[in-house]
Amino acid sequence: MEMHTQAKLGEGQKRLIAPVSAAAGNQQKRLEVLKQFRVLLRSIKRHYQWVEERCGLSGAQLWALAEIADAPGIKVSDLAQALGVHLSTASNMLRRLEELDLVRRLRTGDDHRVVQLELTAKGENVLLRAPRPLAGILQQALSDLPQSRLDALHADLGEVISVMEFKDVKGRSAPLSDI
Repeated sequence: MEMHTQAKLGEGQKRLIAPVSAAAGNQQKRLEVLKQFRVLLRSIKRHYQWVEERCGLSGAQLWALAEIADAPGIKVSDLAQALGVHLSTASNMLRRLEELDLVRRLRTGDDHRVVQLELTAKGENVLLRAPRPLAGILQQALSDLPQSRLDALHADLGEVISVMEFKDVKGRSAPLSDI
């Protein structure tokens, strides 16, 4: 539906000045969605800053500790999958957690290529004192959504990404706290 603005000419007379197209309404909605993205991204950034101030770890490192605590003996490849990151990213993260004496790698059984992970006592203490949610505010919000809303969000964001002229697809496996 096309709307028009009107200007008074004289007594009771009105003249159409210019159509106010649906594009103006669309522009307003685009700006509102852009503001939503700003709130989302800034909230994530501020949360990760707060996490780092409180426990000295990035959000991704804290999430990794939580995953290891939930599944003692987890393999590095399974941890990478649980965090949605590349195997090399998980390995680098674990190297730093080992340097901080929060995690230890165990090689058990005959096949010493298989590495299992467990928290150290220091890692358990850090996890106990760490701010919640351990996985991060966006991850928690996504897990709180009903499946139908998560499916719709996935489709909608996929569509937004598909029409973007520039895409950094490597970003799909980067920890949010590193972006």
